Amino acid sequence: MARTRLILDFLTRGQTHRYGPDRSQRADLYLPLGAGPHPVMVTIHGGSWQSRYGKVVMRGLAGDLLRRGWAVWNIEYRRLGGGGGWPATFLDVAAAIDHLRTLQAPLDLDSVSFLGHSAGGHLALWAATRERLAAGAPGAEPAIHPKRVIGQAAVCDLAGAYVLWRGGAVRQLMGGAPEQLPGRYDVGDPIRLVPAAMPVLLVHGVIDSTVSIELSRGYAQRAHEAGGEVELIEIDGEAGGHRAHVDPRGQAWTAVTRWLGMPVGV
Repeated sequence: MARTRLILDFLTRGQTHRYGPDRSQRADLYLPLGAGPHPVMVTIHGGSWQSRYGKVVMRGLAGDLLRRGWAVWNIEYRRLGGGGGWPATFLDVAAAIDHLRTLQAPLDLDSVSFLGHSAGGHLALWAATRERLAAGAPGAEPAIHPKRVIGQAAVCDLAGAYVLWRGGAVRQLMGGAPEQLPGRYDVGDPIRLVPAAMPVLLVHGVIDSTVSIELSRGYAQRAHEAGGEVELIEIDGEAGGHRAHVDPRGQAWTAVTRWLGMPVGV
């Protein structure tokens, strides 16, 4: 109980850092007990890249990660309706991750992982492949190189989502259709940047009606064909519901922790 209270206290008092002048250009750092250096999980929330959704939705997973001895860097970024879209959202995610290099904290920056849910899964997969971007592209030349990346119900194929959603939030994010702006999609669509240079885990519900599992299946197939190391775990029934992925008590999160082999902290 005492440790649970400490973890809840950490979540309440996470250290907020700013990586830019905009109100959304900030991230919260949570540190587990112990001297460190601690492995780091960068968490990226979803919500159709819309400003009405924020990083608070990842705090349940952050608490479980803390319990398991991980530092958590829970990032915010400019979103649609608040100055986001192409390329601001991408630039912010890149800058937030690279800001880890400036923090005076006991972090193991050789053991950083990325975790994103839904639209945040898109951004996590994209951020993990930034080293494949040409010089001068938004997000190119990363300062942090992750060891692994996890996409939870991820929008890992922007062009595919554009078709399924008849434009929808993807049109708003990118400013147009893939055939109209192929250069943007070449830079910002994770499926066009495979293979990632690190192991990739995709966890997706079979009946997810918000983000179709076909996007993850297509990404996994394309990545395998390109020589990537990708595992797709499919969750049946309501346990794979879109929002179930951010519940640390759920089957979807158990799949993530088992894949990571993360020990429970003492």
